[in-house]
Amino acid sequence: MTLAACSSDGGSSTDAGGDGGSAEETIQVDFGYIPDFNGTSLLAIAEDQGMWEEHGIEINTPSFTNGPLQIQALGTGDLDFGYIGPGAFWLPASGQAKIVAMNTLGQADRVVAQPGIESMEDLRGKKVAIPEGTSGDMILTLALQEAGMTKDDIEVVPMEPAAIVAALSSGQVDGAGFWYPALATVKEQVPDLVEIASNKDFEDTMAFPTAFVASNDLVAEDPEMVQRVLAVLREAIAYRADNMDDAVALTAEYNDLAVEAVEGDAANVEILSLEDIDSMTEDGTVNDWLTVMGDYFVDAGKLESPVDPSEYYTGDLFLEAGE
Repeated sequence: MTLAACSSDGGSSTDAGGDGGSAEETIQVDFGYIPDFNGTSLLAIAEDQGMWEEHGIEINTPSFTNGPLQIQALGTGDLDFGYIGPGAFWLPASGQAKIVAMNTLGQADRVVAQPGIESMEDLRGKKVAIPEGTSGDMILTLALQEAGMTKDDIEVVPMEPAAIVAALSSGQVDGAGFWYPALATVKEQVPDLVEIASNKDFEDTMAFPTAFVASNDLVAEDPEMVQRVLAVLREAIAYRADNMDDAVALTAEYNDLAVEAVEGDAANVEILSLEDIDSMTEDGTVNDWLTVMGDYFVDAGKLESPVDPSEYYTGDLFLEAGE
């Protein structure tokens, strides 16, 4: 799916976006997304409200199934910006991209199992599907650690999200580290699907932020594009927090989904206001999230050693876009 907004020759910004929207000429931006509420809502709002045009941006938005694929596309120059869930944060931490804006706190991840399997211990030796390097992988690893187990205690089956839906629905795998809204589709076929673990089980020790990323080269070499895009994201974040019903409807229209399905998806999301993100960036809360996540990624073998969040989270640029 590729959607494109119309372009215009610049415009003015709102208070949420600062004065980064004034532009002498239109620029083209390729911005990846995932067709769920977290990954789509800001793009849907920006298109509907004409925010791209106001900031002199002609936007192209290719759809992806997960965050790691977008990080790859950033590295090859096929994308300028993208969206990732918490499971993919190790990729910018390892130097493959920059996190340029926080988005939401995700609560949609689950470890699920076929009826009759009630615990992580019951999954020992069984087939468990995951989309590698995603939040599904992350929630499974955390649940295994809590149970005193590792991936060596189960048979991990790497799969793309669509394949996991089919495999769970047909009983080809015993469980999965996966997420809503895709799990709602599985439950139509397996209504007694068992939820063994969720984000909420670990929220006392770890946050699960979602975020927007940009290529390293873009952040280093094109500050104007970064400022304009961040100005749009700031405006859309402010609009979403004040207009959730509209955000759900626009996301449904953008992805050609039923409003009810997107409502269910959004119910697994903690919305952050623009003021929340600004203050948590300024007071170090976001860096604390990233530090804890970095320690997890070291333990999980994704990172060799902890990385200072300031090396890959450009919170200063996000704040500057609001001045």
